[in-house]
Amino acid sequence: MLLASVTILVGLVVLIWSADLFVAGAASIAENMGMSPILIGLTIVSLGTSAPEIIVSFTAALSGAGDLAIGNAIGSNIANIGLVLGITVLVAPMMVHESCMKKEMPILLLVTFGTGALLIDDVLSTIDAWLMVGTLVLIIVHMVRSQQQDEVLAVEAAEENLPHLAPTRAWLYFFAGLGLLIASSHALVWGSVFVAETLGVSELVIGLTIVAIGTSLPELAATIASAMRGHTEIALGNIIGSNMFNLLAVMSIPGIVGSENLERAVITRDYPTMTFLTVFLAAAIIISRRRTRSRAGHAYLGRTVGVLLVALYALYYYWLYLSI
Repeated sequence: MLLASVTILVGLVVLIWSADLFVAGAASIAENMGMSPILIGLTIVSLGTSAPEIIVSFTAALSGAGDLAIGNAIGSNIANIGLVLGITVLVAPMMVHESCMKKEMPILLLVTFGTGALLIDDVLSTIDAWLMVGTLVLIIVHMVRSQQQDEVLAVEAAEENLPHLAPTRAWLYFFAGLGLLIASSHALVWGSVFVAETLGVSELVIGLTIVAIGTSLPELAATIASAMRGHTEIALGNIIGSNMFNLLAVMSIPGIVGSENLERAVITRDYPTMTFLTVFLAAAIIISRRRTRSRAGHAYLGRTVGVLLVALYALYYYWLYLSI
C-alpha cells in the first residue's frame, strides 16, 4: 500500500512536469515552423494541458481499467470548473469576452449534452467513441477558423509567455516529455488500481478523485497564471477547451480500445454533476452579462461565483464519500 501511494505521488509529479516539457517542445516546434501564437494556444497548448488525462486514459484502457479512464475524464471536468475555475476567480475575478459567451460556451454545452445522450445506455461503444473524436476534429477546425480573426484573443495570445526554444532543444523537450508522460502514466495507473483493490473502492472513484485532481493541476497552474496577467479570456478558454478535449478525446479512448460498460453511478451521479456545473457556469455568465450592460458584450465573474463553485465541488466530494 505504501509503495503504491508513493508510486501515485511520484507518477503525478513526473506526469505534470513531463507535460510541461511536452508543451514547451511542441509549442516551440510549431513556432519555429511559423504557426501563429493564437493557433498554438488553441491547439497545442490546449491539447498539451490535457496530455496527462489523454495518456493516463489510454494506459488505463489498455490495462483493462476503463472505469479509471472514464472517471479521470469526468472527474477532471468537474475539477476544472469547481476547483480550478473556482480558485482562479477567487484569486483574480475575470471579465468574460463576448466571443466566449456566443461561441465556446454554447459549444461546450452542446458537447456535454450530446456526449451524455451517447452514454445514457450505460455503454461507451466503439461507434460512440469515433463519433466523439469526429466531433472534436470539427470543433477544432471551426474554432481555429473563427478565433484567428478575433482581435482581442490574438493580442492576448501574442502576449502569452509561450516557450521559445531552438529547434534541437525543442525536439529534445518534445520527445523527453512524451517518454516521461508514458512512463509516469503507467506508474500512476498501476498505483491507482492497486490502491482501489486494497481499499475496496471502485477504479471509477479513484479516477474521479486522486487521478482527476492530479491531472487537473496543469490547468490550475495555466489558468491562474493567465488570469493573474490579466489574460482572462485565455484563462477561461483553457478551461472550456480542456473540458471539450476531456469529453471528446480522453473519454473516447476506452471506447476506441474496446466497448466499455459504464458503472451506473456515472449516469446517476458523476455525469449529472459535471453537467450541472457546466450549466451553472453558463448561467452565471448570462446573469452577469445582464447586470453589467454598461460594459457592452462582456460579463464579469466575481468572487461570489468562485465561492459557489468551490462549495459545489466540496459538496460533490461529500456525495462521493456518502456513496462509498
